Amino acid sequence: MTEQVRVGVVGTSWWADMHHLPYLKSHPQAQIAAICGRNKDRAEKIAGKYEIPTVYTDYREMIEKGELQALIASVPDDIHYPVVMAALDAGLHVICEKPMAMNVVQAQEMTDRALEKKVKHMTYFTWRWLPHYKYVKSLIDDGYIGNCYHCHIQWFTGAVRNGAYAWRFDRNHGSGVLGDLGSHATDFARLLVGEVTGVSANLGTHIDLNSSPAGTIDPADDSAMLMLDFQSGAQGVIHVSAVSHIGSRVWDQRMLLHGDAGSIEVSSTIAGTTISGSKDGEKEFQPLPIPDYYWENADKKNPFSVFTSQSVGARLFIDSILEDKPVSPGFEDGLAVQKVLDAARASHEQGVRILI
Repeated sequence: MTEQVRVGVVGTSWWADMHHLPYLKSHPQAQIAAICGRNKDRAEKIAGKYEIPTVYTDYREMIEKGELQALIASVPDDIHYPVVMAALDAGLHVICEKPMAMNVVQAQEMTDRALEKKVKHMTYFTWRWLPHYKYVKSLIDDGYIGNCYHCHIQWFTGAVRNGAYAWRFDRNHGSGVLGDLGSHATDFARLLVGEVTGVSANLGTHIDLNSSPAGTIDPADDSAMLMLDFQSGAQGVIHVSAVSHIGSRVWDQRMLLHGDAGSIEVSSTIAGTTISGSKDGEKEFQPLPIPDYYWENADKKNPFSVFTSQSVGARLFIDSILEDKPVSPGFEDGLAVQKVLDAARASHEQGVRILI
């Protein structure tokens, strides 16, 4: 096939530079036709690096004039809604970074509009595509733990320990660690255990960030603890933090899943990920190595290489457009996660368990 999908990218952050742009460019039928950033110099620098022909500083102008078929919104949380809605109104296929929106009302409107327009839509939950978690998902689907009793998901970083301003932790622009890491953890919980029906939460703000460029800041949570009820009857605990001292690990991510047939443990840092399990009746946990076919032609030393070698992430999005196939995770998944995040905030504020 020689057909090209013309994509516009809104956002010139380190994440767009490290993840979205190189991974999108790796698809032979994806053409990055335009990029948009508020800082024109930065946008032009990124455009030169990725050979992007057109630069805009206004996403509305890019949508109107860029002759695009698809758009990636890799911008602060508070801008997801206006960017995505403008793209959908123009009939574009859309990838939206997580968390999907600032609240459920916005996420619902975005989902409804995408379905109305009958376009491809993806909420970008990066981690679910890595071989480790695809394997864990298959183990659970194949009955390794049986009927799940409870799961524990922990994700620690030290992102704001130094107190430097970061938009994610300013409620004017971001959703705190609950939206940042909590959205991923909630996606894992839904993927592995099922739909969440109730939430009890406690959110904390431990670090006073330095003033924002605008001079004012409304601090968001940098630690979040959630207790979850699942439709299946299982229970869950999520604890995410951006104020943990974890040394050279960069991130410290752990998952424990226990059921009537066995248990699975997952531990992940920048140094690598280990999976172990124990079936009912076994005395010891045993390593569960990832089968080779999960890697295909990716580099086992670099799990994120799947994003340039497999049909995952932005490459999956392009394939879904070219082949006119459904894509997952879609906006429905982003909306479901947003409902949990909103319920967690309501639970913290009201001091009660919130049913979803």
